[in-house]
Amino acid sequence: MLKNRKEIHIEWGDCDPAGIVYYPRFFEMFDSCTNALFEKAGFKKQEMMAIYGLAGIPMVETSARFFVPSAFGDTVTVETAILEWGNSSFRVEHKLYRGDALAAEGLEKRVWTVRDKADRKKLKSERIPQEVKDRFK
Repeated sequence: MLKNRKEIHIEWGDCDPAGIVYYPRFFEMFDSCTNALFEKAGFKKQEMMAIYGLAGIPMVETSARFFVPSAFGDTVTVETAILEWGNSSFRVEHKLYRGDALAAEGLEKRVWTVRDKADRKKLKSERIPQEVKDRFK
């Protein structure tokens, strides 16, 4: 299973008045880490759009658990992997570490979407190409 590790330096703007990371910022980090995982597999977003007609991989379900606070000045490491592939959706897991401590976990369900040929303003799910799935093994 392909995994990616990404270091993120916590900036002042990531934090709430208590000085710890404001929880929505974790979802921004997780989104960035999903993109980094696809890039590690050799799929840049612009290329996927051109080759597969991909409109995006929107999140349709998210969750997170927080164990240890992260604060301004910390450097955290996020380990990301795809846990499960469906026909047109997939589940992504993120484990965020502050040092050796597991500080947070995030889960996403994402859907492979394309523009509807009948109405280009609409999105629809589409079967994920097997060659895409194979790059994550």
